[in-house]
Amino acid sequence: MKNILLIILFASGFNSFGQKPAMTHERMWMLKKIGTPALSPSGKWVVYSRVETSYNLDEQTSDLWLAASDGSTEPRKITNSKGGEESYFWHPTLNQIYFTAKREGDEVAQLYQLNLDLGGEAQRITNISTGVLTPKISSDGSKIAFTSRVFATAFTDSLSKKMADEKKKIKTKARVYTSFPIRYWDSWLDDKQSHMYVLDLTSVKPTPKNIFSQVSLVESKGFQLGSFAFSPDASQIIFTATTEYNTTAYQSANSHMYSVTIAGGKEKLLSSDKTDYSQVQFTEDGKYLIATGHVNGDKIYYLDHIYRFAWPSMDQRTELAVGLDRPINDWEISGTSIYASIEDQGVDRAIQVSIDKGGYAYMLGGDAGSITGLSVSGNKMAYTYQNIAAPAEVFVWDAGKSIAISKANDVVLGSLDLPKSEVFWTKTSRGKMIRSVILRPAGFDASKKYPLFVLMHGGPAISFKDAFNFRWNPYVLGSSNYVIVMTDYTGSVGYGEKFAQDIQFDPFKGPGNEILEAAADAIKRYPFIDASRQAAGGASYGGHLANWMQATTSHFKCLVAHAGLVNSEAQWGTSDVIWGRELMNGGAPWVPTKTWKEQNPMRFAANFKTPMLLTVGENDFRVPINNTLENWSIHQRLQIPSKLIVFPGENHWILSPDNSKFHYQEVGNWLGTYLK
Repeated sequence: MKNILLIILFASGFNSFGQKPAMTHERMWMLKKIGTPALSPSGKWVVYSRVETSYNLDEQTSDLWLAASDGSTEPRKITNSKGGEESYFWHPTLNQIYFTAKREGDEVAQLYQLNLDLGGEAQRITNISTGVLTPKISSDGSKIAFTSRVFATAFTDSLSKKMADEKKKIKTKARVYTSFPIRYWDSWLDDKQSHMYVLDLTSVKPTPKNIFSQVSLVESKGFQLGSFAFSPDASQIIFTATTEYNTTAYQSANSHMYSVTIAGGKEKLLSSDKTDYSQVQFTEDGKYLIATGHVNGDKIYYLDHIYRFAWPSMDQRTELAVGLDRPINDWEISGTSIYASIEDQGVDRAIQVSIDKGGYAYMLGGDAGSITGLSVSGNKMAYTYQNIAAPAEVFVWDAGKSIAISKANDVVLGSLDLPKSEVFWTKTSRGKMIRSVILRPAGFDASKKYPLFVLMHGGPAISFKDAFNFRWNPYVLGSSNYVIVMTDYTGSVGYGEKFAQDIQFDPFKGPGNEILEAAADAIKRYPFIDASRQAAGGASYGGHLANWMQATTSHFKCLVAHAGLVNSEAQWGTSDVIWGRELMNGGAPWVPTKTWKEQNPMRFAANFKTPMLLTVGENDFRVPINNTLENWSIHQRLQIPSKLIVFPGENHWILSPDNSKFHYQEVGNWLGTYLK
């Protein structure tokens, strides 16, 4: 009888004392990962991707799932292959879904078509050696455009294959560069560039055609393609592009809008103002081109604005949603409105923008959670919703109510002890109101005293949103042991453009003080925090700040820095991006600005004394390994208790499941050693 009771308790997710278990890495990793939804043109169906996770990546699967948008049917899997599906979308008039996938026999991702009326498996419709990226379909369903990375002069697939084969035969293995940049995130850049291709679906045998063969932009060393859209009559492709990418060592690159006919030919410049344009879409009636962009200047951060242009004249430029002052995550056009997800003080919410009148109104969300990945059809909107305690799930907004669609993780999450997070605001010594999130440990007992782990976010132009995090999950980090406090310091986004810009010339001192003051405020507010046992840590910019804490305070029992700079001068010269760092510090490193001199952690190495865990991915080009090695050398030279963990094959993020688990374990062990 006792054994049966234990089995029942285990199956229900409760321990033998009736207490729900805490989140662990295993429980977190095995949660299903739900992708962005796509509503059918009729609004009746919604399709989305679902990843069945596993520690063994060979056993991990990703497939497309289909459900009725009114929630009347259980979602069902409609693909079943080892290669996951990406960039999926509906045909505008037929019951068909298109997507890219690298399936059995594919060396690169190809375009596939799934006919839901016929059933069966999807059919491959491209076989291009350079692969298919970011496909889009014309409004009449007759054509699909996509991008592919090719050599600049390779305008046919046969030539692409020939040039690739010739390059493989070269015995000398050397990378040669004459302009910046040379690396991006975790990859060395090569001499390929993205070109536009068009596929005519009305042909008996559709064959992708490179329409950039006469586009002069591709001759520039600084050419980089941005977004694109079909013109309303499907005769042209409108795209954004820059020819200044190779100048980003000393300035911000501006992108303009261009058009090219699907038959090919010379490009036509559509914008000549100073705006750096990013995304483009057409209204359903074809009257307007909508574009987002901003004007670059001497600030480190700018919000994108929404602009309306009369089509095809490209005159009467009008700004929409004037005064919004919030970052736009993604946006879709339906009817006479733009539906956008924006970031607003720690949450992502949906707004509706009038294309004709230009005003905007809050539509959905705002109190908690994050709404992104909008897909609109008629009066329905599909989206993903997540919060700090639950990863993204698909919902549909219809007739004033939200309908849960995917529900992939409800049972598992319902069996866990996931304390509700709480927001508090601190008025700092310099008069700013700073938002923080506090999270109690699982099995919380108000009569106990808990150590405090101050978790610092990266960026800096991001925030601690009410959203789920697989890489630095506070429920796994806090478990049953620690209170977590997460602060949106100056430089965070969602609080207005100026708040994000105010970090300029003050990269570490001001934000660091705000974090410390917020932690002190939390200790005053919440008597269950043990002020004598505090630790701090973070990754990327959060790692930078951990190193700044090492340089300027000793009240933490230990520190954790992943991918953090300790020497901002070395970071300037070795990172894949440098101009923003110059803007941040007020000049080049050899210019003796106050910021370079007074806010570089390494210059205060004599103050280092707190035990520190240092971790880094060996292939990280954003915060290259040299900074972590330099930091390690300082700690070893000064005989400070420290530990270095290098992950071969990992980049700025630790993505391998086993490496991720090991990383969490090491952080937990480090905290446990010094916060007993």
